[in-house]
Amino acid sequence: MEALKIDEYTEDEYTVDDILALPEGERAELIDGRWYDMASPTGTHQAIITAILGELRNYIRSKGGKCKVFPAPYAVFLNNDDRTYVEPDVVVICDEQKMDDKGCHGAPDLVVEVASPSTSKRDYGLKLFKYRTAGVKEYWIVNPDKKTINTYFFIPNGGEEGNQVTFDEEIPCGLFQDFHMILSEAL
Repeated sequence: MEALKIDEYTEDEYTVDDILALPEGERAELIDGRWYDMASPTGTHQAIITAILGELRNYIRSKGGKCKVFPAPYAVFLNNDDRTYVEPDVVVICDEQKMDDKGCHGAPDLVVEVASPSTSKRDYGLKLFKYRTAGVKEYWIVNPDKKTINTYFFIPNGGEEGNQVTFDEEIPCGLFQDFHMILSEAL
């Protein structure tokens, strides 16, 4: 199969096979068969991911937990089909049965996305909807420009609890009630 030229967004229908056929080093996401380009992350973006990943990993280890924490690029076959493939910035997966060497098959427990001007609309809209409906338990959107973190804890009966905090406030975590992190202190 010939590799696709990545466009920001296309109207064509694609599958996971198209994503997997990308040349080495090129990345894209697929949501309901729609193709989305992934720009290279900035240094600030990477610092935020590293801080959150480290804090979550240390917390889980300190509790003797079985959950695993992965940074992007880590494949998430969100709906366990061939039409949706995402690479969240950080994922926490507590069900070992969902993981293999190819990635996560189904919804992670916690997803973190660091928004950028090119992804903001998708992170706050489409991905919020997709993560909620796929069964993700918790979703954080970190906005480096506004220095805010929006957290959404999805309640099984269809409701959700949402909060917005600044980088100088403690991030509320529904999945791990006693997890404590202030992003500005971790950066």
